[in-house]
Formats: sequence, C-alpha cells, structure tokens
Amino acid sequence: MSEQKVITRAVRPRRFGSVGTHAFLVGAALVLAGPFVWEILTSFKSLTEIAQVPPTLLPERWRFSNYTDVFHGLPFSTMFLNSVINAVGRTGAQLLLCSMAAYAFARIDFPGRKVLFGIFLSVLLVPAQLLVIPQYQIIQSMGLLNTVPALFLPGMFSAFGTFLLRQFFLSLPAELEEAARLDGANPLRIYWSIMLPLARPGLMALGILTLLWSWNDLLWPLIVTTDTRKMPLSVGLASLQGQYTTNYPVLMAGSLVATLPVIVAFIITQKHVIEGIAFSGTKG
Repeated sequence: MSEQKVITRAVRPRRFGSVGTHAFLVGAALVLAGPFVWEILTSFKSLTEIAQVPPTLLPERWRFSNYTDVFHGLPFSTMFLNSVINAVGRTGAQLLLCSMAAYAFARIDFPGRKVLFGIFLSVLLVPAQLLVIPQYQIIQSMGLLNTVPALFLPGMFSAFGTFLLRQFFLSLPAELEEAARLDGANPLRIYWSIMLPLARPGLMALGILTLLWSWNDLLWPLIVTTDTRKMPLSVGLASLQGQYTTNYPVLMAGSLVATLPVIVAFIITQKHVIEGIAFSGTKG
C-alpha cells in the first residue's frame, strides 16, 4: 500500500502539470487567433456595425460584397501576380545564393574564412532602414525604378539565410564529403548532388521565412513603385486606408484574401520549417 501511495503521489503532479501546460497553450492559442478571427468577422460587416459601441462580435447581415469591392477598387489580380513574382524571385535566389555561400563557409577551408564570415554577420547588426537609400540609388542607376524586378533584386541575398544554412551544413557528417572526394567529385559536385539534398529541412525553413518576409514587405515596394500596375498586394492594401476615413470591412476582406496563400504554404511546410530551425542550431 505504501508503494502504491508513493506511485500515486508521483503520477498526480505530472498529470496536473500536463493539464496546466496544455491549458496554458490552449489559452495562448486562443489569444493569438483572436485578431485573425476578428479580421474574418469584420470582413463581413458594414461600416455602421464596426463603429458601434459596444462592438458586436457577429455581423447582423453577412456582406459578401466586401470581397467583390476589393477586386473592383484595386487591380487585385495584377498586384497578386506582382506579389507572387516578388516572393518567388526572392525565395528562389536566396535558396541558391545563400546555400552556396553557406556551404563555402561551412565546408571549404580558405584563407580569411572566419573574418569574411564575421563581416557577413555584421550586416545583421545594421538596421534595414539604413540600407534603403543606397539600394534605391543602385536601382535608380540601373534604370529599374517602378518595375517588378526592382521589388526583389535587393532581397536576393541574405546574411541571415547564409548563417542559418551554414549551421545546418555544419551538422552534416564530414564522412560524406570524404567518400565523395575519394570518388573524384569536386566541391561543386559535392555541394549540388550530396550536401544540398541533405539540407532540405534547412532550405524549407529558409524558404518559408523568406516567403513570409517577401509577401509582407511594405517599405521597399512603397519606395520603388508608383504605378499601381507594378505594386504588390501589400502596397495596394495600404492604399485602401484613407487619411480621414477607412472602409475597414473592405480592407479586412482584402487582407484576408492576401494572407490565405501564405497560410496554406505554412501549413503544408510547417513540419520541415520546425525541423530545419531545430537542426540548424545543433552545431556551432
């Protein structure tokens, strides 16, 4: 009986601790999901309803016309295509360029490697806003202002992406490279055929993070584009906010439509994202 009491006392705190942890996580999830649920409900309300005090949770009449007003008020399909080009261009270029640089810093021994990598990391200490003027001058000198390529050209390389993938390449076993060298493979062949496929979780993590940053970027597209036919969705939705009055139901409807592709992409790749971030910190 005494042994059973000890076991019961040992199990109960664990159960209570598990219940408390899950309750906290459920509460945190509800808090985080609150703004998104409010966005969905607001997108079906009228201007009168969103100004009511106290505010109402559910709309009196579900107004699907707010979604059609988004497509009538903006060249939505063109802006959506510009956002896709911007996100895919940045993401694809970063996956290629950052992985090549990361493999060189992690696996190739050359003079000044640590110093050069420290210079790369120093870029992370500089606020992105300080780089806007020089980047603008470069794009202007290339004659690419108010064009779609200007949206993604400055973001084709990332010091953060290089650091993330370098940590992942460091965690891979060196025996794979040694065996490939014995078979006569050069560094480029080893990188492309052996190391890059093994770095898939890290590439997925960098890809979804870059996709999110590119899709939500507002400052840089707002600076380099003035034509609505060249703007991405982030700038187009920002233009719906007026100086004195804003049609928030239409704005929420447009924001919801704009965020759905990113949400779907994250749901599909979330497992690989978590694995990539976890494995990238296993070795320094």
